[in-house]
Amino acid sequence: MSRASSGKPDGKIQVNQKPLCDLTEEALGSYFETLNGHQPSALYELVIGEVEKPLLRTVLEYAEGNQSLAADILGINRGTLRKKLRQHGLVN
Repeated sequence: MSRASSGKPDGKIQVNQKPLCDLTEEALGSYFETLNGHQPSALYELVIGEVEKPLLRTVLEYAEGNQSLAADILGINRGTLRKKLRQHGLVN
């Protein structure tokens, strides 16, 4: 979740109201601009690698460590979730 300062004197933080797809397009647009004409490589793996770990960590935190609930929220099998958690070093 992207957070931006609201500029309010109380210091509260507001969640960015843009859809995730818009934020993704903006991030990728910025990424392409930094390439200075060079050809990107393995972009799919790069994006998934950047997004998957925080996604898993945040959903697991939301589910209060309950892997079955986290798997249900993600729409994946609990075994798949456990495999991905191990891949990203999120479980012992």
